[in-house]
Amino acid sequence: MSVLEAILIEQFKHNYSSVLLFDVNETLLNIEPLKKHVDDILLEEGISNLWFSSVLQYSLSITVSNQYESFMDIGTAVLTMMAKNRNINLTVEDARDALQIMLHLKPHKEVSEALTKLQIAGFRMATLSNSSSAASKIQLDNAGISDFFERCFSIDHLGKYKPHSDVYNWAARAMNKSAHECMLVAAHPWDVAGAAWAGMKTAFITRDGKSPFPLAIPPNVTANDILDLSNQLVTSR
Repeated sequence: MSVLEAILIEQFKHNYSSVLLFDVNETLLNIEPLKKHVDDILLEEGISNLWFSSVLQYSLSITVSNQYESFMDIGTAVLTMMAKNRNINLTVEDARDALQIMLHLKPHKEVSEALTKLQIAGFRMATLSNSSSAASKIQLDNAGISDFFERCFSIDHLGKYKPHSDVYNWAARAMNKSAHECMLVAAHPWDVAGAAWAGMKTAFITRDGKSPFPLAIPPNVTANDILDLSNQLVTSR
């Protein structure tokens, strides 16, 4: 073995992992149709970003208060609340029906090719989502990418939302690994930060020009999309 090969192997051991845990919404699936739908309901372009941030805010509030509601219920509640704040008539039933679009999101164009490349290279892959187990499975099936993943993990097993450290450690144990032996792949700065603080290696996907949270542990890998990530991981393996 050459010195260069030894360095590359050591670098891989330090920075990467053969067990990859993927966030789903936005990381793998294109949420633009969902965002447009929410914008249309609330009659304001771009307001979906506030809706998504508020869903995250209330999921965290529920977690730290030792409560639990499903991601769909939180999303529905936030949507009806925001509609009421804007004097828009939206029933709970209509809001829930509107958010069913989440079950039919398509993968980003590079995802299937990238996952195929990682699968051929021998990476073990699973998903780790804040959505319910049932919703996550439907999403992956409808997107045509479920066969790439060993497991489809949901926080509903614990009743705690990401980025609580228990979620990442539980998923790692379920893969028969410790947290530091797994890599969390996500397009959300808060998700990457939470995984890193829990001891995982991380890969940050810079969709829409996003940047990592400056106060967090820097990601081990930064990639433009999942194909860029796969190229980096396979090359370094």
